[in-house]
Amino acid sequence: MDYRKYIRDVPDFPKEGILFKDITPLLGNGEALKRAIKDMAEPFKNQKIDMVVGMESRGFLFGPGVAEHLGCGFAPVRKPGRLPYKTEQVQYDLEYGSDTLEIHIDAVAPGGRVLVVDDLLATGGTASATAHLIEKIGAVVVGYSFVIELLFLNGRNLLGDSSVHALIEYQ
Repeated sequence: MDYRKYIRDVPDFPKEGILFKDITPLLGNGEALKRAIKDMAEPFKNQKIDMVVGMESRGFLFGPGVAEHLGCGFAPVRKPGRLPYKTEQVQYDLEYGSDTLEIHIDAVAPGGRVLVVDDLLATGGTASATAHLIEKIGAVVVGYSFVIELLFLNGRNLLGDSSVHALIEYQ
């Protein structure tokens, strides 16, 4: 399927000079969304995934569907103070400053095999921080699945040797 026709370019959002890749047309088309979720899961169907982890907030849109397709559970990674139970956290650098992510300490069993899912791989900072969180709670990242990868930002370089899959790649 040509997913590019479901991605809208929005110039100068959220700030001047950025060409934002808007996934809402994809989300708004039931058949395309269903196929995207299947295609995000498919490369990992024989990888014995125990848990899909998605990052706030657009990882929440695709992660549960991918988890359902793989026959496993879903665990959210959120910003601080939004998860109600005991958490592990990691701070990571952004282009201008830093941010923090959290996961429940029991989100994945020790040794559990995890697939990280999000809508976009750009610089790799959020996905890499999520991998560190998963490792801190004793689980293993098997791979990453994204709707879009912005190849020119080299985010894949931060993700180690794990398998990285994207439905759409932009040069």
